Amino acid sequence: MAALLRELALRADYLSDKLLSSVYFGGGTPSLLENDDLLRLMEQTNTLFTLAADAEITLEANPDDLTKTALKNFRQAGINRLSIGTQSFFDADLMLMNRAHSASEAESSIKRAQDAGFENLTIDLIYGMPDADFARWRANVQKAIDLHIPHISAYALTVEPKTALAKKVESGELIVASELAVEQQYLHLCEALKSEGFAHYELSNFGKPGFESRHNTSYWNGTPYLGIGPSAHSFDGKTRQWNVANNSLYAAKVGAQTPWFEEEEIGENDQFNEYVMTGLRTAKGILLSEIDARFGDYRTERLLRDASNYLECGRLVQADDRIFIPEQDWLISDRIISDLFWVA
Repeated sequence: MAALLRELALRADYLSDKLLSSVYFGGGTPSLLENDDLLRLMEQTNTLFTLAADAEITLEANPDDLTKTALKNFRQAGINRLSIGTQSFFDADLMLMNRAHSASEAESSIKRAQDAGFENLTIDLIYGMPDADFARWRANVQKAIDLHIPHISAYALTVEPKTALAKKVESGELIVASELAVEQQYLHLCEALKSEGFAHYELSNFGKPGFESRHNTSYWNGTPYLGIGPSAHSFDGKTRQWNVANNSLYAAKVGAQTPWFEEEEIGENDQFNEYVMTGLRTAKGILLSEIDARFGDYRTERLLRDASNYLECGRLVQADDRIFIPEQDWLISDRIISDLFWVA
């Protein structure tokens, strides 16, 4: 905590704009913070920066951490948005993902948060589980709808190497879901949430009007940000920095004010590729006029040539100045986007 507060003070000038539209406590499990620690971090932030009147202040939380006392403390600290790692409302799924909470805790934590006055909630859901049980996935989506959650992030299950799940797959104890099953679950999610008034504004994110994630949208728009803590990343538009990951080494280096982060300059080619990559993951897409202004018209001409086959078959759509991937093709967006990258 001492190192976090110290780094925040040392790095305050990194952002030229001192007016913050969002603060995000996340990556790791910040819901484990003691209330006094959370208050100290918010007080330090308010001292060094100016929070916009409608600033979005999000805290990531495990369902089992959301006690009545914790929720009261979060509100006292100024948290106005919770990102809850629900993942599923079924015990079988949660056990498979080695989650600490149960299905009943997943539901009750959301209700407690709502009772505590948190209207701005988002939850994570995971589709593409090994058994590919479509009925269970449909019930998961319906449960989220019935709980009146205004924002949902949904991700396909990834089997990470050297995990218990990976060992079960390697041994044949579990069989990963087929691409067809994953696609069916994803498309059901899109249709079910759209019928309930959600906007599918980014590949993995759905929000009711006014509840889109302001913080994540800033990442996709290329807005500069400052990250504090072990492993945290920062971005000022031209360079990217990342802090040392080891906790004790981070604390020691910040305390001694010896370099605790590495830095890379982002070349124009990479800036272009990042704009294309983040923009085409969103419903908004990319703007040809912005490419002209930031990177030159020769890049616009090259992009249109590279995109021609996708435009002809409808997997990319051009509407005046805007180019975007239609929702039904977002599952293959990585392939489309990579074909538009500028490779020197």
